Amino acid sequence: MKSVVGIFNSLADAKRGAAILRTLGIPEKRITVLAPGTADENVETRIPTADTEQPGMGKALGGTVGGALGVAGGLEAGAAVASVLVPGVGPVLAIGLIGAAVLGRGGAVAGAAAGDALEEGIMKGLPRDELYAYEDALRRGRAVLIALTENDEIAERARAELSRAAAESIDSARDEWWIGLRDAEEEHYTRNGGDFKVDEAKYRLGFEAALHPDLRGKNYDRVLRQLHEEYGDDCETTAFRKGYDRGCHYQRYIVESYKAAA
Repeated sequence: MKSVVGIFNSLADAKRGAAILRTLGIPEKRITVLAPGTADENVETRIPTADTEQPGMGKALGGTVGGALGVAGGLEAGAAVASVLVPGVGPVLAIGLIGAAVLGRGGAVAGAAAGDALEEGIMKGLPRDELYAYEDALRRGRAVLIALTENDEIAERARAELSRAAAESIDSARDEWWIGLRDAEEEHYTRNGGDFKVDEAKYRLGFEAALHPDLRGKNYDRVLRQLHEEYGDDCETTAFRKGYDRGCHYQRYIVESYKAAA
């Protein structure tokens, strides 16, 4: 599976983007939209209850379900609407089971897979490495459209169509996110004796690694084996480690700031 991501200024624009992707032959169950807010605020109807669902799941999917979301039957992705509470972001509307799985942990992912609601191969293809970029977009009131395609050719066509529909690419969103942090990180790194111009790439790599959903909140030494498997010898450089530590600090700051505001 190849992932395609577009970031829009509004939920309505993202929905139009989803409609464009469907015309390319991408199945609805492989398309999801994430937007700030809750199901009650953004949609007028809740999903129908199917015979294959667990008791009460129709109601749960229409309300706040968080990490406990589980699906027992084969629901069409476009029919599933969930409000997921994301730490550091707030309530997020997820239209489509892929969205709930991208945002969720534990129950959301396991439930969808165990219930065969997501076809084989989709779980491994979920673009969760860039979750921090989706969260940043959502915090700024934007909507995120995610689709999974069969191959590179369809993915490229989809990206081109989304660009024509005024979507920002995930690469552009990531760079915009880093630009917003870069001056402060350069000052911090330089103040502690580092050469940011030389080390920025590895520093940023470590910073972003700390924001991966499987590593968040975990001490560098605790996950060194995982880091080595993913990043090789780069993870043992001073720049990477300092970036990782700052990424952990950033995540704590975001979550604590949200709690304070709430």
